[in-house]
Amino acid sequence: MAKGDDAVRRKKNKAQRKKLNRKSDSSTVSARAASIIAAKKRRKAGKRRICQGMCFSLPTPDDPFNERLDKKDISRREPQKPKPLKLDRKVSAKRKDSVATKGSVLGHNVALKDEQKKSITLINNMGKSRHIDSGKMEIQQDGKKVGLRGNQEQACKSSDFPSKYLILCLKAIEDTLYPDGTYNGEEGKRLFVNPWGIEFWKCYSAGKDILETSGSSSDFEQIAWIASTAADVISRGEKEGHLFSGPFLLFIVPSKEKALKVRSLCKPLKAQGIHTVSLHPGASIDHQINGLQSCEPEFLVSTPERLLELVSLKAIDISGVSMLVIDGMESASGGYVDTVKSVRQAISGKPHTLVFFNSFNNAYVPAVQSLLTGLVYRLSLNDSVASQSAGIIQSIHVCSSKEERTMKGIQALDNAYSNQIIAQHLKVLYVVGKDNNIRKLVSAVKFKGYSISISSYLNSMESGNSLDCGGRMRPTVSIIDTENISCTDLGEYGVVIIPDFVLSIDDYLQILTRMARHTVNGVLHSFLTKDDSRHAGPLIEILEQCGQEVAEELRNL
Repeated sequence: MAKGDDAVRRKKNKAQRKKLNRKSDSSTVSARAASIIAAKKRRKAGKRRICQGMCFSLPTPDDPFNERLDKKDISRREPQKPKPLKLDRKVSAKRKDSVATKGSVLGHNVALKDEQKKSITLINNMGKSRHIDSGKMEIQQDGKKVGLRGNQEQACKSSDFPSKYLILCLKAIEDTLYPDGTYNGEEGKRLFVNPWGIEFWKCYSAGKDILETSGSSSDFEQIAWIASTAADVISRGEKEGHLFSGPFLLFIVPSKEKALKVRSLCKPLKAQGIHTVSLHPGASIDHQINGLQSCEPEFLVSTPERLLELVSLKAIDISGVSMLVIDGMESASGGYVDTVKSVRQAISGKPHTLVFFNSFNNAYVPAVQSLLTGLVYRLSLNDSVASQSAGIIQSIHVCSSKEERTMKGIQALDNAYSNQIIAQHLKVLYVVGKDNNIRKLVSAVKFKGYSISISSYLNSMESGNSLDCGGRMRPTVSIIDTENISCTDLGEYGVVIIPDFVLSIDDYLQILTRMARHTVNGVLHSFLTKDDSRHAGPLIEILEQCGQEVAEELRNL
């Protein structure tokens, strides 16, 4: 049934009355006035909107530092996602690609302990965990910071080839010094494929000291590879969180001219964040002290005298040097070697050491032996006899009889054992003739308490460890015949004794250039009689070529 006109009018009038009542109400205000009133009420209550977080507000006794304003009051909270049962989950082996989750770095899940916040656990994709103490990034010894040599070796061993950063440093040096592209290295090759540099990088990555025996001072290619390798190690260490408080590389040079040359080659690495400072007598010491105070260099190039002077004034600390390069061992100055030794003593720990042994004079062998006390790698691209046998002492004895020859051979063995450095790291080798009766020699060696290791081509005899009267381990003595020289690894033998000179000169040169590859304490003993006079002339030429003294009795022979 349709509504009448009276009902429709009553409904319309009712709506009009409600509208008039709302307008006449005193509590009803406009939207702008309502917002002002609401803001005033919030200000009196000490509450703010999120958008008003940066507005100034006076502190109150309850909140004197306005810390309550920093906390966001979000009335609408997002629902929390359910946490997994295990925070560090291993990636399934069936899954080829792994998605980096929150808290992961390069595919490693990092779990931080809230209590200590120093121990970091890295879990790789294979499920193996590795703990790192981030609170101990610097190694200290006797209160001094030392070089992180172990970390350098680990960083270099992580790759079988030089890194891109190292090649970038080499290219920066090459482009800066030869902007027009005029540099052409050996056989027209670029700097990053230099044979010496690649061999140096392999030796440095192996973690042992290096003896460079090419017979010359450091050149452009060698300095560039040394500086770039050091910069690469610094970059790797900084990525892993290691801190280097002092100079990383210390380059010892004999003169001002050499220091300026090395610095000019390292200067292009400044764009990579590597600063180089040269110290030499040509500048005032006050100027150098001010320069060291305003800059913390990663590379330090210095003469040993000026460096010791600055160290005594406490202008620089070299105790944490991690890489030491020594050039100029052939310097005519008598005190140069002693000063270099003093510099080495000022360095705590055991830095990577590279010595350029560019003088084959035996007078410098003791100095090199004091600088390189452990196992070393010989680095040389020169195939000359003098270069390959650098640092090996050739001791040639002239005897009147076979009995004297055997007795002096045993004395040489005792002298090798008395040297604790040789006894700890090296082995002793006897080279005898195939047709010689070696039983008398074996009996004499065993009588001294040494163990014997005889080549399988000779008569088999028992061997084993032996102790002297003091309970110390005697070195093992190996015996081979002349036919087994070419198939024997002579590099591990530091002392070679030839009791009966039945060798040819070619065999002698083969022994001399292949023995003692991992030490600077090599000694080659040879015993001659009047019957071996035909070998005296060639042996004298070899000794003179290697810069060693020739005994008068050998010249008379």
